[in-house]
Amino acid sequence: MFRSILKSIAPYIPRWMRPRKAVVPVVRLSGVIGSVSPLMPGMTLASVSKQLERAFAVKNAKAVAIVINSPGGSPVQSHLIYQRIRALSEEKKRKVFVFVEDAAASGGYMIACAGDEIVADVSSIVGSIGVVSASFGFERLMEKLGVERRVYTAGERKVTLDPFKPENPEDVKRLEALQKEIHEHFIALVKESRGGKLKGQEKALFSGEFWSGKKAHELGLVDEIGDLRGTLRKRFGKKVSTPLIAAPASLFRRMRGATTEMPGANWAETLISTVEARSLWSRYGL
Repeated sequence: MFRSILKSIAPYIPRWMRPRKAVVPVVRLSGVIGSVSPLMPGMTLASVSKQLERAFAVKNAKAVAIVINSPGGSPVQSHLIYQRIRALSEEKKRKVFVFVEDAAASGGYMIACAGDEIVADVSSIVGSIGVVSASFGFERLMEKLGVERRVYTAGERKVTLDPFKPENPEDVKRLEALQKEIHEHFIALVKESRGGKLKGQEKALFSGEFWSGKKAHELGLVDEIGDLRGTLRKRFGKKVSTPLIAAPASLFRRMRGATTEMPGANWAETLISTVEARSLWSRYGL
């Protein structure tokens, strides 16, 4: 009886007197991090900054939720996105909840570390705290085809790890030193973000290995097993509002949608991008 009366008079109650339901804006960050191809970039700071800024600008928001689904990619873009999330969180004094879907691996996990709390599904792929480089060697193919490689440089180190020449041990040594430096920075970031939550031996945690969400929870890489809706309802009430802050369409996507010219170029670009992205996802059996 009392509830029905409240419901009938609710439209006549001034807005400022009505009880406010909690609002937690949601940002989805999905895909390979960095440039997948010149015309189809992956996730970069430039492509997600507007979303993040809009989410943190929502008035009276209780927190910001970020949904991660990424196999990794560029360490630079990963770190830039991580820094932007932390800077906005501190500036707006908003807590950040990160929710892992299929994967938060490598650079994807670096971004996840920007969350005050990380929540994953039991079957999510989490971790891969390491650095990888991959290439091909075509020198024997060049010989078979009878093609001669001609490169002219100023600077003895200008060309390294040329896939059309035999592998140079000195080039590999320099690459490994660079990878080690980047890996050490990644490790320091995880330690700073996760603090005393990490469990297990560092040798295993930072070996580049990845785990299920359940195991990652046991290792302290994530805080909780759950999902966005259930977690936010538990924290902020059953009527919590979770508006999705969508990404604006890129100029290239708008242009591509408005024209049918050069179908061959679009097909080739899409194929290359798909193969490169697929190779990253396949590392984790996804």
